[in-house]
Amino acid sequence: MSKVNSFLIPNVTSIPSEKKVDQSNVLKSGEKSEFKGLVDQLSNSDIRQPQVNKNNLGQDINVSTHAMKRLQERNIELDGNEYMKLKEAIGKLRTKGSHDSLVITEKAAYVVDVDKNTVVTAVDRGSMNENVFTKIDSTIFMM
Repeated sequence: MSKVNSFLIPNVTSIPSEKKVDQSNVLKSGEKSEFKGLVDQLSNSDIRQPQVNKNNLGQDINVSTHAMKRLQERNIELDGNEYMKLKEAIGKLRTKGSHDSLVITEKAAYVVDVDKNTVVTAVDRGSMNENVFTKIDSTIFMM
């Protein structure tokens, strides 16, 4: 070692040799990366918003005895169109992590237990403005 202006300077006489690169994980010519395939697949689909369609709507909807009484008392007809709206709403709510939710349609408002696919109670359109809905974690409008 040499000393210049009270600094020690090491004697460098050789350059370090190149390190060998592990070739076991390198793609060979014409070979495709599994990871790149997954990234391409995800970039082709919209991953920002969960997609709900007729194929993944989930199980059938149950109606509790309390909800059945309310449907009859309030003359709310749960026809095929209304049923499909509820089923689609429950599917969307499930993808968002909801548990107890309020589903509002043109006909009525329904409190649903998303985890059990069950309509808990129903309120007709005319009576909605005077009701307070408690113990819900989300609301969805299905107009």
